[in-house]
Amino acid sequence: MLQAMIVLHGTGHVPPEARGAALAIGNFDGVHRGHKALLRAAKAAAAQVGGKAGVILFEPHPREFFQPDKPHFRLTPLPRKLELLQAFGLDLVVVLRFDAALAGLSAEAFIAQVLVQGLGVAHVVVGYDFRFGKGRAGDPDALRRAGATHGFGVTVVAQVAEAGEVFSSSAIRAELAQGDVHGAAEMLGYWWRVTGTVIGGAKRGTGLGFPTANLALAPGTTLAHGIYAVRVLVDGKMHPAAAYLGTRPTFDDGAPMLEVFLLDFDGDLYGREIAVEFIAHIRGDRRFDGVEALQAQMQADCDHARAILGRTPTLPKT
Repeated sequence: MLQAMIVLHGTGHVPPEARGAALAIGNFDGVHRGHKALLRAAKAAAAQVGGKAGVILFEPHPREFFQPDKPHFRLTPLPRKLELLQAFGLDLVVVLRFDAALAGLSAEAFIAQVLVQGLGVAHVVVGYDFRFGKGRAGDPDALRRAGATHGFGVTVVAQVAEAGEVFSSSAIRAELAQGDVHGAAEMLGYWWRVTGTVIGGAKRGTGLGFPTANLALAPGTTLAHGIYAVRVLVDGKMHPAAAYLGTRPTFDDGAPMLEVFLLDFDGDLYGREIAVEFIAHIRGDRRFDGVEALQAQMQADCDHARAILGRTPTLPKT
């Protein structure tokens, strides 16, 4: 059983046991294999200083603050991010509200007010390209100089890549936009998922013999439209399924909706929270000449999904 992870919102009330920690700083969207290099460094530093290992992250994502009218594709909303960080074995997460006050802090003020006075850090871990403070004026060298002054250690982690492919949140978003959910999973180190509450639809799937659980994806989600082999988590149990994301061109070309047909499930999911884990992209979206052609293709898609899920490849260890 995992040990309870301390989650602090801000630095106004930091318990004594959370001070003197080794903290990695970043957005950690995806908690992907590149991020995990920082998390491992934080755990190693924590063992040396005798403190807790954790992260400082920002909520909302700074891009959402600076560009509020432009939806941002978040790989992992905060609840999912916390799940992944706890699963990695961290002791502490400090969630800083990214607002005008935080955005206006100079790099020096961020170090003094947040890291030193607020948290009393013993060690800080950042990526090679980390920038912070007003105007992104702070960098790893500034942290090193401040560490020498204030008495905290600094580790700077180099770029993480495999076979020439750099692990980054933007690269993962690009893979998902092309429908390459397996490629995204290779960089994440786990199968990407979305979570939501099942909502009502037009019940066309039921009429076609394939009743679906429908989810509205978060604004900004740029997953390629089409049919996917997925697994659906319901009440702690995984179920094989086929999922459709698209505008239903055979019918209405409406707003995109994720429609999931569980292959071996009999029950009402309306109003319940489920998680959909994407395993493989089967085909793109297209219009069909009539309901019979669509039904035949849907059956073929479900058979294809079942076959894929029966031989799901193992992801790399992280």
